[in-house]
Amino acid sequence: MNINPNILNEFIGSIGQNNVLYELSDRLVYECDAETIDAVIPDLVLLPNSTQEISQIIKIAKKNNLKIIPRGAGTGLSGGATAYLGGICLALTKMNKVIEINTDYNMIHVETGITNVDVSKATAKFGLHFPCDPSSQCASTIGGNIAENAGGAHTLKCGTTSHHVNGIVLVNDEGAIIQLGQKFNNPQDLDFLHLVCGSEGTLGIVCEAYLNLTPIPKHVETAAVYFASLESAANTVSTIIANGIIPAALELIDDVTLKAVEDTLQLGLDRNASALLIIELDGNKEIVAKEKEKIIKILSQLNNTTINWANSTKERLNLWKARKASFASLGRIAPQGYVLDGVIPRSKLALAINLIRKIAQKYDLAVANVYHAGDGNLHPCLLFNKSNAGALEKVIQASREILLTCLELGGCLSGEHGIGIEKLFEMNDAFTPDTLKFMEGLKVIFDESNMFNPGKILPNPKLCGESRLDNLAKFKISC
Repeated sequence: MNINPNILNEFIGSIGQNNVLYELSDRLVYECDAETIDAVIPDLVLLPNSTQEISQIIKIAKKNNLKIIPRGAGTGLSGGATAYLGGICLALTKMNKVIEINTDYNMIHVETGITNVDVSKATAKFGLHFPCDPSSQCASTIGGNIAENAGGAHTLKCGTTSHHVNGIVLVNDEGAIIQLGQKFNNPQDLDFLHLVCGSEGTLGIVCEAYLNLTPIPKHVETAAVYFASLESAANTVSTIIANGIIPAALELIDDVTLKAVEDTLQLGLDRNASALLIIELDGNKEIVAKEKEKIIKILSQLNNTTINWANSTKERLNLWKARKASFASLGRIAPQGYVLDGVIPRSKLALAINLIRKIAQKYDLAVANVYHAGDGNLHPCLLFNKSNAGALEKVIQASREILLTCLELGGCLSGEHGIGIEKLFEMNDAFTPDTLKFMEGLKVIFDESNMFNPGKILPNPKLCGESRLDNLAKFKISC
């Protein structure tokens, strides 16, 4: 531990002995998030219980020139919660209270350590829910969702987290408690709120949030559509959207993932299909019926396609269970999986699938594909065994080629997982030096001393010419 004992005592005096973790065995638990290639043990872990305690922590850290790495539940997939330059891990998981529910304005005020799913559980009795549903929603926190601007399976229709955040309470680099946005979504200030959403904890600590709730859909229709080829499924996604239908979700799973999920859960999925497309429609019963009819007509024109509409809530939930268990099920195939998060234009989905396959073949890697196909958000998962010589190097090189392919097709580096450490070097490919310099200027305005989550999102000019592998070696990071 690299924290001065006197400073350690200041933190203990501020938030209590039980909320300060300094033993190596305790800190080791916080060495990485769900992106495990980059892993560094933080110098200290703090577990605040309130916004006021976070304010005190920041004041102590500021006075002693310490770095702060905010952390939710550690479900992130880009290394955003990893202290790879050292510093203090600020874990907000004890800040999980519902402060207020206002059904007149469909609003909930929460501490940001609360989980995504617990927000919906707290509001279900009022017929309301928080519509963003990342696969990790049972564990991921609202603070983490805001940091990454998380989406999920229903992003196509409901949007990402930023579309449902009315306001936040943020602690800045001076320890001041500031509100950005408003309680009831009637902003009268400069819109710094949406600058903070998706900033990955680099601009301040988001301690509380005012979230906009939406009514739970009154009618839902969900279908499992099996295809003889992944390309046919991808083209069908574009056809559905081109016909003016905006489903609640369009989720695409390839044959590798489909077999792993069925072997794991035994839900009765068709293991022989080359792709599974989950289509969900929701809303007014009459409108849903018309959209269902249009989709049936589109699918009837395709060969070797089978469509099964869920006939009960259980069948529908089983389909979503299959989707949300996808990555965990891949552990049956390989001990490690590296999930990517590129975005491409929806019209180029079939092309992207073929190009990703070729890249995986080039490096002799197995790849499983799970896509938020409706909005072009790709989640290819490179499967490997870290104990095999050269395996990590292959994965890093292949992942870079896949991300650059997304850029070449007119897409971007991330749909919802963020940049973090994982895509740091590709930022030089995605943006011009002037654009990156402008972003750095915005960071300085919020965080002049670079206290918050240093080394994330924006590549240091010194990194130009280096590679991810150089960086791993430099910081002695291993998987």
